[in-house]
Amino acid sequence: MKEGRIIKVSGPLVVALGMDEAKMYNVVRVGEKKLIGEVIELRGDRASIQVYEETGGLGPGEPVFDTGEPLSVELGPGLIQSIYDGIQRPLDMIRKKVGDHITRGIDIPALDRKKKWKFGPSIKEGNKVSPGDIIGTVQETSVVVHKIMVPPGIDGVVEEVKEGEFTIEETIAEIKTDSGIREIKMLQRWPVRRERPCREKLPPCIPLITGQRIIDAFFPVAKGGTACVPGPFGSGKTVILHQFAKWSDAEIVIYVGCGERGNEMTDVLMEFPELDDPRTGEKLIKRTVLIANTSNMPVAAREASIYTGITIAEYFRDMGYSVALMADSTSRWAEALREISGRLEEMPGEEGYPAYLPTRAAQFYERAGRVKCLGGNNREGALSVLGAVSPPGGDLSDPVVQATLKVVQVFWSLEDWLAYERHFPAINWLNSYSLYIDNLREYFRKEAGEDWAEMRREAMAILQKEAELKEIARLVGVDALSVEDRLTLETAKSIREDFLHQNAFHEVDTYTSFAKQYRMLKVIRLFHSQAEEALQRGVDFKELTSLPVREEIARARYITEDKLETFDAVEQKIAAQMKEVKGASVSA
Repeated sequence: MKEGRIIKVSGPLVVALGMDEAKMYNVVRVGEKKLIGEVIELRGDRASIQVYEETGGLGPGEPVFDTGEPLSVELGPGLIQSIYDGIQRPLDMIRKKVGDHITRGIDIPALDRKKKWKFGPSIKEGNKVSPGDIIGTVQETSVVVHKIMVPPGIDGVVEEVKEGEFTIEETIAEIKTDSGIREIKMLQRWPVRRERPCREKLPPCIPLITGQRIIDAFFPVAKGGTACVPGPFGSGKTVILHQFAKWSDAEIVIYVGCGERGNEMTDVLMEFPELDDPRTGEKLIKRTVLIANTSNMPVAAREASIYTGITIAEYFRDMGYSVALMADSTSRWAEALREISGRLEEMPGEEGYPAYLPTRAAQFYERAGRVKCLGGNNREGALSVLGAVSPPGGDLSDPVVQATLKVVQVFWSLEDWLAYERHFPAINWLNSYSLYIDNLREYFRKEAGEDWAEMRREAMAILQKEAELKEIARLVGVDALSVEDRLTLETAKSIREDFLHQNAFHEVDTYTSFAKQYRMLKVIRLFHSQAEEALQRGVDFKELTSLPVREEIARARYITEDKLETFDAVEQKIAAQMKEVKGASVSA
């Protein structure tokens, strides 16, 4: 190892001399305790290093060792169910070794070197293989089959392949390449700042079904898509991301707690091992990787946690899985960039954030996508990225929000006033948008119904009209409005309270399948169209709004998924009760 010397310590930033052989983003070991750091600026033989551990007690003159390698993650069996910090140190193993507090400079491998995994080969000797080809599988958990792939850059003929139980460092296959025999192990390493290669990026035309009605019906995200959830404190960002992790139809979940409060990450760590996964019947943790980088951990490690998470996500995407990455919250990552930039004495951009903030945000979100993976079996994988943003006071003009909105395709605007009214998810239906609507239209037409797009458009128009009518009603009073406008307000209220409002902690209401969402919106639309017709026939407005069937429409959210035929009865009651009031009106 080439050795340099510290000349300056400024919080998480350390400057060292004698680093003339160092390269950008190389990992270095800082001080006598060998703290982990990364080179982020080079000027001659002077290197600026961001240290991913607490630098208290570090001083000038102490050594800095250049490892010559970029910051990388370990990839292989053992990732699922693991809990890592921002630089992929296993927190459960650290606790067993040193107790509840992380000792500085501790170096524990991310993956267990002693555990044996049962490897079943899927290739034979003499087969030709190329990067990305699956050479065998390991049953990592009861719900995840870990596919062992030929690493990028290796192309040749299989000389030998083994079967049995091996550790991740033992050779499981040998491949004869142009440059000689290459040994294949279950363990791979990959630099976190480098995107993993794929054969081709595919258009996002399949939705990521989340079971959250306002998202799936009004502002859907595609598999391989990107979404941003900005909102002030207390508006429910974390609960929404938890709902995504629990209910989205992604096969693998990567949850990154980036600079969030410790109690929020504790909720995740306590909940996920106990939660039943509706897709598999097993516990949710059996298809989840958790990266916990809380607000009391060193600030520089927040950036590493984002890259660690997305690199692990790309690895599972390359196996052909649909992966969802939740980052909570990217504002904390941006704050870390701002602090390091300030200590580097760089020219600040807006509100003190570095001028390259939009570029860094784009580099992160652009790693999402639906792809055709490397390898010969034409498999497809998808990586969807959902980022929470915590702007001060919920200010959407915040630079982090604006930088994120320039690159993501879906915007769910959380509002504190909705949260105060106990309307959850507190997503504002007037400000939010999804740019995937056109891509997903054909899917929804086939899966939901021919009239789905029209129903969605009508519902959105009613909500928009409600906002305009409320302004008028404040000036002249509701009673001064026409009966048609008052019906619009009633229907909008029904859409808001009976469809968009959803209880994350109710056993039935927490998740709604797309079929049920369609039926719920259909009965609200049916009542509205029948009521419009009744008003034209002279039926009294109050009589319409007090029909008994309205209570059943309001309670439709509690109809279980195995009893969707109940909606047929609700539709029949709407028709019957409307016929009755119309008939009474005519006879009168």
